[in-house]
This record gives sequence, C-alpha cells and structure tokens, in this order.
Amino acid sequence: ACALVSELEASVAASELTDPQVVAEVRTLARDQREARALPTEEVEAWSRLTCEADAVWHKAKNANDWASFEPYVDRIVETLKRHAGYVDPTRDPYDVWLDQYERGMDARAYDQFFDAVRQTVVPLVHAIGERGTQPEAPFLTAHVPDAVQRAMSFDLMKLVGLDLADTCLAFTEHPFSEGFAVGDARVTTHIYEDNLLSNVYSVIHEAGHASYELGVNPAYARTCLEGGTSLGIHESQSRFFENTAGRSRAFMTPLLALLRRYVPEVYGTVSEDELYRAVNIAQPSLVRTEADELTYPLHIMIRYDIERLLFAGEATAKDIPALWAQKTREYLGLDVPNDTLGCLQDTHWSGGSFGYFPTYALGSAYDAQYVPAMERAGVDLDAACAVGDLAPVRAWLRENIWQWGRGKDAGELVEAACGAPFDATFYCDYLAKKFGELYQL
Repeated sequence: ACALVSELEASVAASELTDPQVVAEVRTLARDQREARALPTEEVEAWSRLTCEADAVWHKAKNANDWASFEPYVDRIVETLKRHAGYVDPTRDPYDVWLDQYERGMDARAYDQFFDAVRQTVVPLVHAIGERGTQPEAPFLTAHVPDAVQRAMSFDLMKLVGLDLADTCLAFTEHPFSEGFAVGDARVTTHIYEDNLLSNVYSVIHEAGHASYELGVNPAYARTCLEGGTSLGIHESQSRFFENTAGRSRAFMTPLLALLRRYVPEVYGTVSEDELYRAVNIAQPSLVRTEADELTYPLHIMIRYDIERLLFAGEATAKDIPALWAQKTREYLGLDVPNDTLGCLQDTHWSGGSFGYFPTYALGSAYDAQYVPAMERAGVDLDAACAVGDLAPVRAWLRENIWQWGRGKDAGELVEAACGAPFDATFYCDYLAKKFGELYQL
C-alpha cells in the first residue's frame, strides 16, 4: 500500500495525474498514511494503556475534587506527546506538531497572534460589562417546559435552520453531539432540561450546523479519504455559525419567537423580540466552559491554551496547573475558582491526550465572522434570510464554499478561497466589540 501511494505521489508530481479530486485524494491519503505509520507499535500500545488509565482516574478525580491523583498522568501524557511528536515530524516544535494535527497549517505563532487579538478585545469588554453593563430581567429563561413539548419543538427547529429530516434524525442523550456516518448520513442528538428550554434550542441549532456540513460534502467523495469535515476548527465554525452568527442574531428572533409562541404560548406569548434577543445574548462570566456564552467562551479556551503552551515549553508541570488555572480565570473572567472540579478537572480532553485540540474551539467562531462579509459580496443577505426564517441562500453559500470540499482543502486554503483573503482575527474581534458594545450600551 505504501509503495502504491508513493507511485501515485510521483505521478502527481510529474503531472501525469491531474484530476483535482484524485490529486486531493493522493495528498490526503499520503499524509494520513505517513502519520498513521509514524509511531512504533509498542508506542501505540503503551499510549492506549496510558490514556485508558488516565481517563478512569480523571472521572474519579473530578467527582472527588482530587487533582493530586490525576496530576502524574498529565505529566506522563505531555512527555509521551513530546516523544511522539519526534516520530511524526522531528524538525518541528512538539506542540506545533499537535496543533497542526487538529488544524492544518496552524502553529503556536499563529495561535499566539490570534489569542493576543482576542485578549485585547474581549477581556476589557467582559470587565466593562461587569462594571457598567446592566443584565436583563428574563424570568422566561427558567420557565418549566415539559420534555414532550421540547421534543416536538426540536424537530421543527431542525427544519427552521434548513435540515431535511429525510437526511438525518434526532435523538436525545446526556451530552449533545452529532455524527457523520457517511456522505448523506448524519445524526443529531440533544439534551433536554425542563427548566432551560433555550439550552435545548441552541444545542439543536449547534448540532444542526455540524450535520449540515457532513451532509453537504460532495457525493463524489463518498468512500474516499476526502469524506467528512476538513478540520475541527472548520467543523466548529459551522455549528457556531448556525448557533451564534445566525441563531443569536437580532433578525433570527422573528422566526424563533414565532416557534416558541406556537409551542409555549403561556411563557412566550408576552415576550418581545427585543427581550428574547437580549436574553439569548446575556454575557456573564462563569466557571464552566460548556456553559459559557458567546463572548466569554474564547477566554475559557485561552486559559487552556496558555497552560498547554507552558507545559510543552517545560515552563510548568502538572502540579502548577491548579494555581495557573486560578490565576488566569481571575485575570480573564474576573472569577475565583472554588475547587478543581469546577476548574482544571472540568474537561475530559487532557485525560485522552488531546493537547492542541482546545484552540480549535475558539478558531471556529473566528472563521464565522469572516464568512459574513464574503457572503454579502456574493449577494447573500444574512439578516434578511434570518428574519424570514429561510436560510436557503446562506446554506447555498456554505455548501459551495465550505461543505462540498470535505477534506479536499485544508482549513487555511478553504478560508482564503471562500473569503478572498487569509484568516484574519480582526473580523471576529470587531464583531464581538460591536455586538456586545451595543447590547450593553457601552
């Protein structure tokens, strides 16, 4: 198989193979193969044992607020990843190797620039809201809405954002997720809290974005290495686009409130569109990443990125993490961390060895802000589409510029082709500053 892939690479280099899909397949398959074969068998076996053990210890440690029991595993995992990076690409900094694995073309230098821009915009904005902003009264947010009502409404929500229920299905689970099984087959799940209807609303919209991407991949890529999304950041940009850029826009409140009134008239019959807009965009620091709002979310990612940078640079070890976590949470979010369960033990990612993964969560939202002016230049009016509850023109742009390409283009190439310029965090920072400055009258 390796010899055959090498032959194909030589044919591409000699311009004997020129079909764009075949060229993309050879490039992607060769890279996948090289990386899959990079580690010796004994390293792979030892890694599986280490991460399985670490995961079991993490579950107990989180419940018991016991960082000390998990701490040795973090050091072992980081040391192992540094060693593994030498097998994958000995010419690069180990952390850059793993950042690139999750988002092709990204390295610590690029992320440093991105997070510096976010830090300069978002941290002062969050602190200003805390000092001068007024939070809205929104008792409807915690109104009791029965499980059965929320389930029925969830299917209409999927239709509202443009999913064809013939292509996908909705299930209910502990933690919302979506899964693309093959071209033309993606599934969505959500979780229902009877006293938090909007949690379900936005998890359905978020996961519908992921599913739309998987369903929009070029059918010709089925059963090839180009099937599926190209990167975690691009995938997250689709879910966050539907959830935040469209789903939390002022314009989208018109169809969303109509749907809420149809299913829960006793709660939403007297709520105005402006009241709903303010409520779904409350920005308030919290300790738990998965509960964070659109504005404070990237600060949670920065905490984790800053700590990963220090660990891989040898400037910190696992025993330093609780103090670093507390320091950065105070600096970025203005909060004190009461315990490690709500601090450095809250996420499972590190127990599975996923270092370099977290930054993609913030990058996804940042890509979104650059899509909007590109859509406008192509004649797509996002606000108009949201206001009438018909996202077809928006979905058509995303399908043409993002979805159809599957893994055929890496993230950087995809963004530049779609937006007409390389990724630039300025769009994201300007979007957050304008939106939340207006919402909180700063």
